Amino acid sequence: MGEWFGVGIAILSSALGGTAAAVTRYLVGDADPLTLAILRWGIGFLCVLPVAILMRVAWPKRSDWPAVAALGVCFFGLFFIFYNVAVGYTTAARASLALSTLPLQTMLVGALLGAELLTWRKTAGVAIAMLGVTAALASGLRAAPPGSWRGELIMTAAALCMAVYNVLSRPLMKRSSALGFLTVGMGCGAAVLVLAGLAGDSLTTLARLGPQQWMAGAYLGIAGGAIAFILWVLALERASPTRVANTMTANPLAAALLASVLVDEPITANLVAGLVAVFVGIWVATTEPAKPIKLPGRKPEPNAEPKETGSSH
Repeated sequence: MGEWFGVGIAILSSALGGTAAAVTRYLVGDADPLTLAILRWGIGFLCVLPVAILMRVAWPKRSDWPAVAALGVCFFGLFFIFYNVAVGYTTAARASLALSTLPLQTMLVGALLGAELLTWRKTAGVAIAMLGVTAALASGLRAAPPGSWRGELIMTAAALCMAVYNVLSRPLMKRSSALGFLTVGMGCGAAVLVLAGLAGDSLTTLARLGPQQWMAGAYLGIAGGAIAFILWVLALERASPTRVANTMTANPLAAALLASVLVDEPITANLVAGLVAVFVGIWVATTEPAKPIKLPGRKPEPNAEPKETGSSH
């Protein structure tokens, strides 16, 4: 039940992330990538921090702060600057399609770091979902803007930052809490972005934004920032990194739907078939039966209570 709940909230998070890609595409002509990242994570952090304080979350231990801060800067800083650059070169749907390589990258990073077993069923689920997204958006590839390959290449490379974040964040969350970990990491990422913005021209850019742009920016920070990533870390706390990352294949579908309204990007009938394939892939990857662990030389006692194994700290 915990895994399914984690996957469910990850799907919602990925859908919100897809709508944020469309809003970013709408704003990219009015603000540079750094300013967009400041807007998203500055507002996001201001929303997340009071929630964490009111809920009295468990904060990361002092010894974990360097790792939490490094992951926060890597993800909320570096990844989203690359993300905004990528969206400037291509459509929201195609950028999100490139981001759908995240499940594969997370699976490989998890296997390399020994955090997760690489099984045939997980691999098949990721492959089905990614093929579904590709099929859903294939008919629109010919209408892509010139040079869009640059954006997709940047987004694919940037997804590696998120894959590392997905895999390395789980043990840190277990030693504190999902929301405490998110708040510290997001705060560190936002602080680095603001310092970089003060050294550049971001404040002037923000001052030039009109009411509609600020409304779009508020959506980025609240829905695409705070809410989406509260859901994401809660999902990572409950489900394996690959299963959570596999839901990212819902991202380009949400991006394509909203981008069709905001910036007139085309929608095709293939979206329906792709949506079916995405959820088939998610089902395949998340319904692998758990294998019982056998203790050597000992049979399990009926009605025996599980014993504590000590702290994992």
